[in-house]
Amino acid sequence: MTTTPSANRTAPKPWRWLVLGLGLCLLLFVLVAEVIAPAVRAGSAPSVPPAAAPDTALVQRGAYLARLGNCAQCHTARGGADYAGGNALLTPFGRVYPGNLTQHPTTGLGAWSAADFRRAMHQGIRPDGRVLNPAFPYTSYTRITQSDSDALFAFLRSLPAVDSPHRAHELPWPLGTQTALTAWRWLHFSEAPDSPAPPEADAGPSARRGAALVQGLGHCAECHTPRNRLGGLRSSQAWSGALMPDGLWYAPALNDNTEAGLADWDTADIATLLTHGQRRQAYVAGPMAEVVRNSTQYLNAADAESIALYLQTLAPSTPAAVKSPAIADTTPPSPLGAKIYENQCAQCHGKQGEGVADAYPALAGNRSVLMSNTNNLTLTVLRGGYGPSTAGKPQPHGMPPYQLSLSDAEVAEVLSFIRKSWGNAAAPVTEFDINKIRNSPIR
Repeated sequence: MTTTPSANRTAPKPWRWLVLGLGLCLLLFVLVAEVIAPAVRAGSAPSVPPAAAPDTALVQRGAYLARLGNCAQCHTARGGADYAGGNALLTPFGRVYPGNLTQHPTTGLGAWSAADFRRAMHQGIRPDGRVLNPAFPYTSYTRITQSDSDALFAFLRSLPAVDSPHRAHELPWPLGTQTALTAWRWLHFSEAPDSPAPPEADAGPSARRGAALVQGLGHCAECHTPRNRLGGLRSSQAWSGALMPDGLWYAPALNDNTEAGLADWDTADIATLLTHGQRRQAYVAGPMAEVVRNSTQYLNAADAESIALYLQTLAPSTPAAVKSPAIADTTPPSPLGAKIYENQCAQCHGKQGEGVADAYPALAGNRSVLMSNTNNLTLTVLRGGYGPSTAGKPQPHGMPPYQLSLSDAEVAEVLSFIRKSWGNAAAPVTEFDINKIRNSPIR
C-alpha cells in the first residue's frame, strides 16, 4: 500500500502554536520597550524654550528641598564635587551609580528643561524617552508637586557644571535593559495624580503636608517597607519594616509600637528626634543617623511638626504597652553576660539599664533592644554606636566598637543578658547571630 506525502504530515500540536505566539509577543514587547517606546516618548516630550535664570528665593527653596530629599548623599561621591555623581549603590541585583546632577551640558543636566526634570521625577522617564533605573526612587518622587519639582531644578541649575561622566551600572544581563526596566515599571509603578491643592499651601503644620514629605521627597517607604523578589515595594505591607539593601541594618516598622511606631509620642519629641538625632532615651544610629545628619536636621519647624503629625498616624492610635515581640525566654540571665555588662556597659547605661537622659539610652524597656530582629543591636555593639552631629546636638555621645575586644560568644551572652533583665523578656541572641553579622563586609 502506498501513501501520499500529505498523509505523513503531522498537524502542529496546539502547544506549539502557543509557544510560537508567546515568542512573537515577547519579541514584540522587546522591540517596543527597547526602540519604539523610547522614540515615541522622546518625540512627545514638550518643547520648552530655555528658561530665564531663576530668582534667588526659588533657588533657596530648591536647596532646602534637596536637603529634605537627601539628594547629596547618593549623588555626591566621597571627595567629589557636590551633586556630580555618587559612589555605587549596592542593591540585591548589582551596583547602580547615581548620575551627575550639575549643569554640565553632556554629562549632567545642562541640556534638560524643567519639564524634562519633572517627567523624570514624576514618571521615571529620561528626556530621550528611556526608563530610569528604580534605584532612583521615582516610585516615591512621583508624589512631588510641580512647584517643588521646579524649585529643585532651579537649585540644580545654580550649581557649577562639573564634567563627570556617568558610570555604567553593573547589573547582570538583562536586568539593565529597557525591556526589564519597562516590565518592572509596569508591575510596580503607578504615577501619582497632581494634587489640586498642593500640601505646601496649607496654612500651618498639618499631617497632609507631613504625608507629602514622608511619602514623596523624603522617600521613607523605600527603606521602611519590605520588597518582593523583583525589588518592588510591597504596598500591602507598607511601613512594616525591612532590611536595608546591605542585608544588615534593619529599618524598623513605623506602624508597630513595639518597633518604631510613634503613636504614643508627643509631636514635639518626634520633631526633636528628627532634627537633633536624640530625644530623651531615644537616639538614631546607622543609616538613619546619616539621614538626620544630611537631611532632617535642616527641617524647618513647620515641616518637622508636619512630619511628626503624619508619623503618629501610621501606628495604632491606642498603642500597646512596650513589650518584646519575640518569644519570651524563662531561663535566668547568664552570669557571664552579667559580668560583661557590669565591666563594659553599666558605667554609661546604668546598673539597672536606666541610662542617662539625653546622653546614653536606657536599655530597660528599650524597643531597639527588644525587637525580634537583632541586627541593629548586634551592629551597634560590634561596630560602635555613633549618633549624628547636628546643630541641635553638635557633640553627641557615642559608643566604642567591641568587635576586637569581645568574642562572638561574649557578645551573644551580654546581649542575651540585656534582653532578659530589668523587666525585659526577649529571646536570647545566639553566637551564630553574632558571627553572621561580624563576617559580613563593611559597605
